[in-house]
Amino acid sequence: MTTPEPQPSTPDPTSRDRIYRSPMGIVGGVLLLALVLWLGIDALIRGEGRTQWLALAALILLVPLVSAFTLRPAVYANEERLRIRNPLRVIVLPWGQIASLRSGYSNEVVAKSGTKFQLWAIPVSLRARKKAARQSAQAAADRNAAARGERRRRGGGGMGFSGLGAGVSRADLGADGPVRAETDKIIDELRELLEQRENEESARGEVTVRWAYEVVGPALAGAVLLLILLIMP
Repeated sequence: MTTPEPQPSTPDPTSRDRIYRSPMGIVGGVLLLALVLWLGIDALIRGEGRTQWLALAALILLVPLVSAFTLRPAVYANEERLRIRNPLRVIVLPWGQIASLRSGYSNEVVAKSGTKFQLWAIPVSLRARKKAARQSAQAAADRNAAARGERRRRGGGGMGFSGLGAGVSRADLGADGPVRAETDKIIDELRELLEQRENEESARGEVTVRWAYEVVGPALAGAVLLLILLIMP
């Protein structure tokens, strides 16, 4: 009697998420949380009576809100759907329900119903866009200078690649397309994924929106406690 050979485990059919977050938001959130906790805990330890209660209420209010607006935002994308974790809500949009991804002064996704959802985890940086535009213009100027130098070399001017000027490499000569800001590159990736997946059967479904009660609940409790303490004589 022969025993059947064990079959290799099949991979999970659900594709892995691509996760997009704001590094600067995380850094700023950690620093701000450290400041809030330092001041709050110091007031709890050193304060007396009413001061301790006010510090406790402030901590209950501020810690969830600071975390929600800095550490929490994230965008998860796979082959079936786009999941947006904003400060106070979680939105799940199958690719088949997305009309477009817009990038202006903020990045947002537009559902086919017309509802817009902001992508908090992918903030627009106008400074980064201006820097990318300058780099793109400089790269175009370098390529033009390189092309003129190559034409002179072929024409017998004796100027090779060494005469193209500092900062110009062979990689620069072959570069095509404008330089893009990092968040604009992310939006481009999401748009490409949308084009690939919007008509797939697995990308169908309904848009769901859930409130982040784990943030709203503690923050509301802290706000109510702080209000009561401020009203009381």
